[in-house]
Amino acid sequence: MSNQRYSPEFKDKAVRQIVERGYPVTEVSERLGVYGHSLHKWVKAIKSSKSDEQASELNNEKKEILKLRAQLRRTEEERDILKNRYGLAPACRYRNPMVSYTKLGGQGRSRRLFGGRPR
Repeated sequence: MSNQRYSPEFKDKAVRQIVERGYPVTEVSERLGVYGHSLHKWVKAIKSSKSDEQASELNNEKKEILKLRAQLRRTEEERDILKNRYGLAPACRYRNPMVSYTKLGGQGRSRRLFGGRPR
């Protein structure tokens, strides 16, 4: 093992082997000829910078979730208004507007679909 400086690319590749591929630090340090302590410091530095990035991403995602929830609430209110556009009571809401009800000579209420014959 040597006492030299390593390029950022070399450090990045070494850390990637540990973080992304899951190799143990001791195995990577032996293979690359680097002290294990140095690799631990490099990994720690990368993880702390990534955690800051992840925290900012998480904060942005939380803001987006809150915005989408507000939009969903507004859309549901608009849908409910359109469902109840005539101000009908909840029991009348399920009446089919395409069916007309007419009174035919003593037979009580008969249904006519689009002007067809009664059942």
